[in-house]
Amino acid sequence: DGRLTFYPGNQTVDLPFINFMRRYGTVFLNAYTNSPICCPSRAAMWSGLFTHLTESWNNFKGLDPDYVTWMDLMEKYGYHTQKYGKLDYTSGHHSVSNRVEAWTRDVDFLLRQEGRPVVNLTGDRKHVRVMEADWRNTDKAVNWIKEEAINLTQPFALYLGLNLPHPYPSPYAGENFGSSTFLTSPYWLEKVTYEAIKIPKWSSLSEMHPVDYYSSYTKNCTGEFTKQEVRNIRAFYYAMCAETDAMLGEIISALRDTGLLKKTIVIFTADHGELAMEHRQFYKMSMYEGSSHVPLLVMGPGIKKQQQVPNVVSLVDIYPTMLDIARIPVPQNLSGYSLIPLLCGKAENEASPRGPRPSWVLSEFHGCNVNSSVYMLRTGKWKYVAYSDGHSVLPQLFDLTADPDELTNVAIKFPVIVRSLDKILRSVVNYPKVSSSVQEYNKRQFISWKQSLGQNYSNVIANLRWHQDWLKEPKKYENAIDKWL
Repeated sequence: DGRLTFYPGNQTVDLPFINFMRRYGTVFLNAYTNSPICCPSRAAMWSGLFTHLTESWNNFKGLDPDYVTWMDLMEKYGYHTQKYGKLDYTSGHHSVSNRVEAWTRDVDFLLRQEGRPVVNLTGDRKHVRVMEADWRNTDKAVNWIKEEAINLTQPFALYLGLNLPHPYPSPYAGENFGSSTFLTSPYWLEKVTYEAIKIPKWSSLSEMHPVDYYSSYTKNCTGEFTKQEVRNIRAFYYAMCAETDAMLGEIISALRDTGLLKKTIVIFTADHGELAMEHRQFYKMSMYEGSSHVPLLVMGPGIKKQQQVPNVVSLVDIYPTMLDIARIPVPQNLSGYSLIPLLCGKAENEASPRGPRPSWVLSEFHGCNVNSSVYMLRTGKWKYVAYSDGHSVLPQLFDLTADPDELTNVAIKFPVIVRSLDKILRSVVNYPKVSSSVQEYNKRQFISWKQSLGQNYSNVIANLRWHQDWLKEPKKYENAIDKWL
């Protein structure tokens, strides 16, 4: 959640290396993901293209494997490149359930698809390395810096992808379980200031926007939660952020120890945030700030120190920025704009040959846990969220200055603003058309999957992640699918 990287979000948890980057570099106060889910977001970041252009519709459908990423170009232009950890930009490593849930989101049924969010404390005060896989990848990156990077005659680009602070799988929910366990150790939990944790306000279920209600239901969050449960989920999430911060610290320390820190640009960002029980949801897949607002901090030679940039930016800007850093010509077809003018504190009129950076960012979502394609345009104090074809589901408009918690949809109150933002949105993406092509894609994919199962279909579909609900009335849900098809 990007809001943790600047005041007042960082009062809840001790993040020394994020703070180090703020002190010696630039923090973006309004950085957004272009799609609030792993694979489509990473596809945008590695390609510099919006989701409707990559057609990375869900966690299985990412970039074409032969797409030329910014790292491929840097390698072509003489950089030594190295990747460790989670990539997930051609396809995510997710279950059949994820796929089927994304394809069937237009079916007229409500089924819980996630385990109920819970916390789990492991180990004792000496237990530092909770997420072992991430630590192993961090160690590999550190060793590479100390053993390889230090001896290179050419410049290098190193990428480290971490899984944290992502909730962990929840085996209790069945074999196709999702990730709804917030896991940490006492060591990290001690870095969290419990008193500073805000308990989010919830609308009543009957007042929720229909798409939000669907999300809360499928995420298994419509039941009763005590304040203590909510506070714990948030605290454990912050503790997982503290562990992630320590991994960033290992990289910064390795660069410092080798004398490379002074001549290396470091970028810290994320594919999406975590709602951690805001708006009666956990996980991502939403345009609310907790899910769509990402961290973006940059430090290094030529980068302005202690700078806070208020401009709206997004992950598609990483591609042209990396090429700009490496002085490689930037392709003209990109959705993003280089961040270098902002990072160096230059006036916008010294911007790219493509003209000035737009005053808006776009995010879109077409995957599971949301029963409609969603499009978000953020500009100035406004966040406009449109759904599906633009008229069958009511839009949302939030004034983030007056209502930072996004509790009041003011779309009906400001029809002129809705119209002008919708016009901008349609000039960027013909969203009714994109929504309908996603619907066709979902149907096509589902039909071919169903045919591949033959006689086994009924048994397989009944035992996906929604099995606890499905098995009560399997015929009813199969009929709903047939009706949809």
